[in-house]
This record gives sequence, structure tokens and C-alpha cells, in this order.
Amino acid sequence: MLASASPRRLDLLRQIGIAPDVVEAADIDESPRPGEMPAALAARLSRAKCAAVAARHPDSFVVAADTVVACGRRILPKAESEADARRCLALLSGRRHIVHGGVAVRTPGGRESHRLVATGVTFKRLTPDEMAAYVESGEWHGKAGGYAIQGRAAGLIRAIGGSYSNVVGLDLFALAQMLRGLGFAF
Repeated sequence: MLASASPRRLDLLRQIGIAPDVVEAADIDESPRPGEMPAALAARLSRAKCAAVAARHPDSFVVAADTVVACGRRILPKAESEADARRCLALLSGRRHIVHGGVAVRTPGGRESHRLVATGVTFKRLTPDEMAAYVESGEWHGKAGGYAIQGRAAGLIRAIGGSYSNVVGLDLFALAQMLRGLGFAF
């Protein structure tokens, strides 16, 4: 079972041969707590999503994840407006940032595993035309940090250090190791 409303996470699971029987959003408050650091937020939210869905489906393997994009200590939002997307892109332009991915798994017997993955991403310095074209594409909508690495933003990213799938929304290597360690065969 996938505790997520993200179609990207579902696609990622399918890449490694996992097709969840059920996909269900956790529907939790994802607001950062005062003073909460980006990595701690990703870890807390992935665990909370997993716990919320596992409580409704105690006889299932439950996979949950959360992605937090951060410039230093600043947590970037999931862009919901063009203004959000422009602010995110302006902040990311010419800079390195970190994508924190929290992954949580719970077994039918209640065993749990949690991981936190950090990936460094460096954007090229964006021209006003590049920024405008990306905003016009609409790809940014609902994406943490206002971009989708698996789309047009790939042409704006100079370097990546770490897990590509983490930036998309779910570190597949970490998840596969966690599932195998918990006895899930795939």
C-alpha cells in the first residue's frame, strides 16, 4: 500500500516492480513546526503519513514518503501559484540546494523502518527568459521547490549529488533495502 497521492511516487514504485494494491493519501497537516529543520520535517512527515495510513490498514505493508526542498535552513513550499514558482526559481538560480527525502515502511506485524536521504541539486544561473518559460510550462504546480527534475527542469540543473529518484519523490534504493530487510519479496 502506498500512503501518498503523488502519481510520481506510484510511477517510481512501478519502476522497481512494485504495484501497490491500494494508493491512499494520509491527509495529515504537513506544516513545519516552529524552528523545525528541513531534514527533521521530512522524517516526521514520512513517519506520520505511514502511521496514519497503517492505522486504517493494519494488515498491509505501508510505504510513505515526504520530500522537502531546502536552501540552507529555508524550507521551500510546494508551489501552488506562479508567484510561488517564481520565488522558488529565483532562490534556486545559480545555487546548490538539498532535497531531503523521508521514507517510512510499516509491516502487517507492526515492524517499522525509517530512512532519511539527502540529495544535492545545483541549478544553473537562470535567465529571465528561462525562468518565464519554465513558469509558463506549469510543470512546477504542486511540486516541492517549484520544479520537477524529471521534466523540463532537467535542462536547468547543472549537477546532482546523490539519489535522482529522491529528487523525483522517493529514494528507490533506500526503499528497496528497507522492504527486503522487512521481508517483503518483490
